[in-house]
Amino acid sequence: MTVTHLPAEVAELRERTRRFVRDVVVDAEPAPGERLDQVTRDRLQAAAKEAGAFAPHVPKEYGGQGVPLEHWSPVFQEAGYSPIGPSALNCMAPDEGNMHLLNLIATEEQKDRYLVPLAAGDIRSCFGMTEPHPGAGSDPAALRTSAARTPGGWVIDGHKRFTSGAVGAGFCIVMARTPAVDGFPEGATMFLVDMTDPGLRIGAAIHTVDRSIDGGHPHLLIEDCFVPDAAVLGEVGLGFRYAQVRLGPARLTHCMRWLGLARRALDTALDRAGRRELFGGTIDSLGLAQHLIAESVIDIETSDAIISKTAALLHTDPKQGSAMSSIAKVHCSEAIFRVVDRAIQICGGDGVSDALPLAQYLNEVRPFRIYDGPNETHRWAIARRASAARSAAVRAGERYRGDTVAGRSVDA
Repeated sequence: MTVTHLPAEVAELRERTRRFVRDVVVDAEPAPGERLDQVTRDRLQAAAKEAGAFAPHVPKEYGGQGVPLEHWSPVFQEAGYSPIGPSALNCMAPDEGNMHLLNLIATEEQKDRYLVPLAAGDIRSCFGMTEPHPGAGSDPAALRTSAARTPGGWVIDGHKRFTSGAVGAGFCIVMARTPAVDGFPEGATMFLVDMTDPGLRIGAAIHTVDRSIDGGHPHLLIEDCFVPDAAVLGEVGLGFRYAQVRLGPARLTHCMRWLGLARRALDTALDRAGRRELFGGTIDSLGLAQHLIAESVIDIETSDAIISKTAALLHTDPKQGSAMSSIAKVHCSEAIFRVVDRAIQICGGDGVSDALPLAQYLNEVRPFRIYDGPNETHRWAIARRASAARSAAVRAGERYRGDTVAGRSVDA
């Protein structure tokens, strides 16, 4: 990965991160299929702080490296070169997205209570949005968890599932439907809820193929959970608006991290193809293998480009950036899967065994086509936006060319 337009400070951080992940983190990786244990996580985070690579996305006032969003990608890709790299650098989901949201909309008191320890790696967090059917999932408007006004605060009731990171988390950002009250509109509201609250309980585990997110993806049961007014994150009734503030960058950082792992997968395949001989030459001299390698390079470079464009838009035009993040999410989740899958093919039998970590990489990246909204939902939204934009352009006077060929109507 060659990046020539980075500010010197970010370029230096990228190089520090690259060295730290490859020299320290890779050697600490658990065996394929196993999870990072807390002792190793704590040790790696302490080492990351010492190396000056910890929390690249967090403002310096909270102990991070202060990298602006438009320059996160090169650093996050270096972190993602190891499946545990983002945890070691404290830029893993869902914590990274929650830190970004807290930094933008939390009160100073909320930042002191939640953002400071989260940014330091002293606690983890989770985000309670997805619900069992027929609740919120692909359609956030189906939100069923509710919060009722009560003197001094709110009482929340609901059921969440796929609450990534919940086991062992210190707090949860809970999305709940709220009525029109005290001058605030009806809608959704975000609440900061301590995981020790007696009204909040972790339910059944959901066993998934991925292992990189600390805390799993369990159910979360919320019953008669009282929180004070100070627990409201942002304004009452504006939760869906804030969700977009979080989800656009969060989709993109998933792309960044997993693209780093795709680079690792391709490196693994290239090393194997350059050493192993077959039919009188090394594998990388054979046309079929060269095709797989070339297609993977194309997928990596196009993903890198679309991530960079989306990050720039999120900085200059958040609304357009959020829309572009859907395109990036769909493209990258599928391209990254293809890269890892081709690497397995190149490595043959070892690729599908625990002799190499590639099969586990495939397990890590496959859920991304579902997490943060299934790709089919994003395609639906992308198509709707394209149709609406074209209709608006025609209404504004742009010449209509959709049904003409060489000036002749094709409907005639």
